[in-house]
Amino acid sequence: MQSDIILKRLRADDSIGAVVAGWTFAAWGHLHPGLTLEQAIERTKANCGQAGVPSIFVAMQGETPIGTASLIADDMSIRREFTPWLASVFVVPEWRGQGIASALVRQVETEATAKGLERFYLYTPDQQSLYRRLGWQELESLEYRGETVTVMSRQLGL
Repeated sequence: MQSDIILKRLRADDSIGAVVAGWTFAAWGHLHPGLTLEQAIERTKANCGQAGVPSIFVAMQGETPIGTASLIADDMSIRREFTPWLASVFVVPEWRGQGIASALVRQVETEATAKGLERFYLYTPDQQSLYRRLGWQELESLEYRGETVTVMSRQLGL
C-alpha cells in the first residue's frame, strides 16, 4: 500500500458516508431486497461506532475515499449465531491490487483484537483466496439470497 494512503474511522457525520454507502449498496444491495440507497446510507451511519462493534474504516488517498471495510454484529440473517462480522470490504476498481483491501482487513482485525474479540466471520462469493492468504479459514459453502457464498472465520491473536 502506498505511504500516502491512510486508514481512518468513519464517523456518522462524515460527508463521505454517503459515498461509502453508495459503494456497498451498488456492490451488495441485491442481497437485501427492498433496501433503498437512502436506507443503506442510514445503515452506514448507524454502523459508525466510536470503537469495537460496530466500526467502519475508510482508506483515504488525500481527501478521496478509495476503500472501506466494516466490523459489524450481524451480516448474515441465516447465521445469527456467528458474531461479529468483517463486512463490506470494498476498494474502488482503479485502486485494486495495491494491498488496500488487505490493509483494511488488518485494520478491522486490530479493532476486533483491541476489544477482546477472539473470533469473527465473513462471507464472500469470490474472494476466498484473498482471505485465505490473510489467515481466514473456510467453514462452509452455502446458497445465500440466490448466490453461492463461502462463510469463513478468523481466530484472532494467532
